[in-house]
Amino acid sequence: MKIATPYYLIDEKKLLRNLQIIEQVRQLSGAKSVLALKCFSTWCVFDLMRQYMDGTTSSSLFEARLGYEKFGKETHAYCVGYSEEDIREITGFADKIIFNSVSQLERYYDLAKTAKLGLRVNPGISHSHFDLADPARKYSRLGVVDKAVLTQQISRLSGLMFHYNCENDDFEGFAAQLDTLGECYGDVLRQLQWVSLGGGLYFTKEGYPVEKFSKKLADFANAFDVQVYLEPGESAITGCAELVTTVVDLVHNEQDIAIVDASVEGHMLDLLIYRLSAKLEGGDNGKYPYMVAGRSCLAGDVFGTFNFKDKLEVGSEIRFADAAGYTMVKKNWFNGLKMPAIAVRRLDDTIEVVRKFSYADFVNSLS
Repeated sequence: MKIATPYYLIDEKKLLRNLQIIEQVRQLSGAKSVLALKCFSTWCVFDLMRQYMDGTTSSSLFEARLGYEKFGKETHAYCVGYSEEDIREITGFADKIIFNSVSQLERYYDLAKTAKLGLRVNPGISHSHFDLADPARKYSRLGVVDKAVLTQQISRLSGLMFHYNCENDDFEGFAAQLDTLGECYGDVLRQLQWVSLGGGLYFTKEGYPVEKFSKKLADFANAFDVQVYLEPGESAITGCAELVTTVVDLVHNEQDIAIVDASVEGHMLDLLIYRLSAKLEGGDNGKYPYMVAGRSCLAGDVFGTFNFKDKLEVGSEIRFADAAGYTMVKKNWFNGLKMPAIAVRRLDDTIEVVRKFSYADFVNSLS
């Protein structure tokens, strides 16, 4: 099936591999997993994902509503800063409402108390390769720092959320972190019903010790008599999608440069934010080096430099791997560039184009 580029292609078989590991962790540990919609909200594959996951968690009213309407099951609502209008709407469907601060909890307690309430805690420890994404960075606004202040709110709470990891694939480091949480907050947890350990744990990575991870979670849950939640985002969808592009021009400026019909800033924004290179589907171990760049006017709109097996020409197809997380949720209309369609290769290998974007979508995104 020929699809006009650019487009994101989600592969349900690759997605299923991650989901089966998530299910394995639940069976071995008792820990439930709720999908972090901030990373991936493409609801055309939620029918598959809900078979292996327990619900969704969010960072805003709109994400929470999307999870409730399109995923179902448990709906966890979190936001760094709710408005009163947010809370009034969220209480109509959220199972759990998690506040970022004691001041927000106090302000909206009477409105929200029909749901199970939680507080985000900043434990002062974290794992992140980037200061930009470090929840425990200096002056962080994310979560309650003062344990004494937290303890005064226990009677209003049913659980806590600790979200302090970003792309943590180090099991031993995670285990040490969990021991620290138990030592510092165990007395509080024993008075509650649940605890979320947040996202950023790369337990679906090839070779990750899933059984050890599961046992650590089970031991923690048993020690403090709490239901453990995980909030996988990238762990749920890693490696399951591509951004498929076509070369529209070739230029030379000390090196060969291929310009494709997509944009880093518009379609894989995190690469630009964190100054990373894209991953090339099939690897880049050929003998023909090219810088691959997007077609926006931004000078630094560059996917990376790769070695291709064959010389590129106008019309050549280039597929960027691992293009599910933080891409479709961040895509934008910069330069008015054509928005990539969204396609899915289903479990039976049929390919379905589930969404195309048009000029009308561009116009209607503005005013």
